[in-house]
Amino acid sequence: MSTDHPPVITTFPLGDWQTNCHVVTVPTGPSPRDCWIVDCGHRPEPLLAFIQKEGLVPKGILLTHCHLDHIMGIDKAIALFGPMPILCHRLEAAWNTEPMLNLSGFYGMPVSVSPPTAFVEDGQTIDLCGSSWRVLHVPGHSPGSVAFVHDGSNQALTGDALFAGSVGRSDFPTSNPRDLHRSVTETLMRLPDHMTIRPGHGPKTTIGVERRTNPNVAPYVGKVGGGPARP
Repeated sequence: MSTDHPPVITTFPLGDWQTNCHVVTVPTGPSPRDCWIVDCGHRPEPLLAFIQKEGLVPKGILLTHCHLDHIMGIDKAIALFGPMPILCHRLEAAWNTEPMLNLSGFYGMPVSVSPPTAFVEDGQTIDLCGSSWRVLHVPGHSPGSVAFVHDGSNQALTGDALFAGSVGRSDFPTSNPRDLHRSVTETLMRLPDHMTIRPGHGPKTTIGVERRTNPNVAPYVGKVGGGPARP
């Protein structure tokens, strides 16, 4: 970890669902102008404009999961910056191009975007511009949901598994409430209290705050549709 550099995460709530999408940069890293996009949702123009304004070079797109509100802007990013790697969990390999899987079919607005070019898996360590991140598989909201954890700076991007005061929805055809229960209570709650999490919707929080105050965590309610009305 001695060569690990602290990342800077800039978050943009995008589109109709106010989906938190992120730009990860490492100003002290070996390539300070490089960046990674984590999720690229509906109406991504503010995120893309930030990258252009800062003179950044996207090296790829990471997906916490492949629901429509996390993938809809992918092709706009590619059109602007050129081809780049797109990474998700293998269980959602087909979702970017299948409206009934990415839920856009249910909303009457079929979405098909560029497919992933590679996959991440539980326990893998990935390098983002000189910062080292752990991949945690946190299924339940969707089968291939993942979180990205930077231990050195105590930051995590948790997608739609865990929110401030709530958890992700588990009432979709591909959701699983029991898996979500395990992901929240047995995986994410093993992170330290001072870990800051940036969820897929809503404000950032910490594991400690959610451990103490989130009614869905202790005890875990596991109610269907436990999260707000969004994909």
